Amino acid sequence: MQPGEPGSLCGWLTTAGEHSTLFLWGADRSAALLALRRGTSLAGRLGQLRGRSVLLIAKDQLAAGLALIELDGIARRIVLCPLDLREEHLPAVMKAAECDAIVSDRAATGPGCSEVTCYVTCTPTISPAEPQLRDDHQTEWILLTSGTTGLPKLVVHSLASLTAPIKPGTSAQVPAVWSTFYDIRRYGGLQIFLRAVTGGGSLVLSSPGEPTGDFLLRAGARGVTHISGTPSHWRGALMSPMARRISPRYIRLSGEIADQGILDHLRAVYPKADIAHAFASTEAGVAFEVGDERAGFPASLIAPRGGEVELRVEDGTLQIRSGRTASRYLGRPDDCLADANGFVDTGDMIAERDGRYYFIGRRDGVINVGGRKVHPEEVEAVINRHPSVYMSLVKARKNPMTGAIVVADVVPIGRPGTSDARARNEITRDEILQTCRRALAPYKVPAAIRFVTSLAVTASGKLARRQC
Repeated sequence: MQPGEPGSLCGWLTTAGEHSTLFLWGADRSAALLALRRGTSLAGRLGQLRGRSVLLIAKDQLAAGLALIELDGIARRIVLCPLDLREEHLPAVMKAAECDAIVSDRAATGPGCSEVTCYVTCTPTISPAEPQLRDDHQTEWILLTSGTTGLPKLVVHSLASLTAPIKPGTSAQVPAVWSTFYDIRRYGGLQIFLRAVTGGGSLVLSSPGEPTGDFLLRAGARGVTHISGTPSHWRGALMSPMARRISPRYIRLSGEIADQGILDHLRAVYPKADIAHAFASTEAGVAFEVGDERAGFPASLIAPRGGEVELRVEDGTLQIRSGRTASRYLGRPDDCLADANGFVDTGDMIAERDGRYYFIGRRDGVINVGGRKVHPEEVEAVINRHPSVYMSLVKARKNPMTGAIVVADVVPIGRPGTSDARARNEITRDEILQTCRRALAPYKVPAAIRFVTSLAVTASGKLARRQC
């Protein structure tokens, strides 16, 4: 946070005018944020949570968001528990975070919960209560990593590191109406939540299990002006007939590689919007944002700079050092988040072409074709450029000669199952293969293309990648 800025989220609300109308909108109810100045969503028991390590495990995003605002500056530590956390991992998370309190909107029945004696119910409504003294704790915000089937890592942030990418004084005269496909307990969603709260805006929240079309309809009805999601989120949104129910001024992509295909599709549907893609990770924070509607980023960002974010490339991998970086992993004393010089290795591979760096995939996600490496994302970027393709998933298939070959599942634009669609798909398949042969080395070209109606997306909004 900048000098003189409030030290807690409730402190930010005190800077808003008395007549401001700042809301969190859930699927079936809403809450006026300024009511938290003299109210609570925690059943009047906020004082019992002072100085505690709190596991926040609410199903309802509205209830979770209100609790986050109240707990900051009161709790010693807040553990943001996403809905997709596997139940068997809960005891290890609670032990590592030394949780001695639970805040939830449901009964605490998971393993390990019975050992916690302080249990407070959070609700999506605000009741009158005496104001609580805040800012007496520099609350630690604990985020869980995604994208792994094992025990997630617990990443320690502060409000200062989380809000560092949010520039003061950039809010418009008319407060923004934000929305996001993300869960606000993940880094990408939390960034949008914080932008709304600290920038004097409102936020339309998604709901677990809500169809994309229903969410877009709600967001459009609330007049959303700024909205974010992963490229996979956006590909799913553009497949919905409700995609044109929103007319945002600003569209943000993060969490996955934003290839030229998705950027072009968004421009076609939302011609008046500013479209940007950001690079961020739970550990490294937000590194940069690109607003020129081109995939990749200018090579000049890698050059030594005097700014708050430093980037470098080591063995083809992007590394980041900044004040936005998390401080450490919790409960993992031997697992270093950054190297001796403070750089976080993102694990994302990049390559330079014509003065611009392009993301080509994860270091640990390559397909080995006869000893030669193939990044699935690189092949997907080529396939997704086809005007008749919504999205694609490239993966490995076992092969007795080379160990593996490259295959692709493709979601085409158009009505599936009709004779016209089948004929069109055959033409599209040939065109995709021709494009791949022109742009890629022969061993990277898919040996087979299968047309599907949809692709699985993880709870964090990323394409689900499983090798077969």
